[in-house]
Amino acid sequence: MAVIEFSKDEKAALVLQVQRYFRDELDQDLGQFDAEFLLDFFSEKMGVYYYNRGLLDAQAVLSGRLDDMLEAISEIEKPIPCI
Repeated sequence: MAVIEFSKDEKAALVLQVQRYFRDELDQDLGQFDAEFLLDFFSEKMGVYYYNRGLLDAQAVLSGRLDDMLEAISEIEKPIPCI
């Protein structure tokens, strides 16, 4: 799996969310550097689980759509006359 990189704006938004969580839920101020470090840690160590779950969810959606398409094809299949 390739390393997932966030744009500068995406990373800034994620860091802000980490800082807000620490402030609102844990009553702790977390600086920019610490929040980025924590975000990088979680991305590296746990991101793969979220990535793989996303792939499984996408696979389930595609599988359902494929089943629907196969059913639609069988519905328009013409019967073969008996000889």
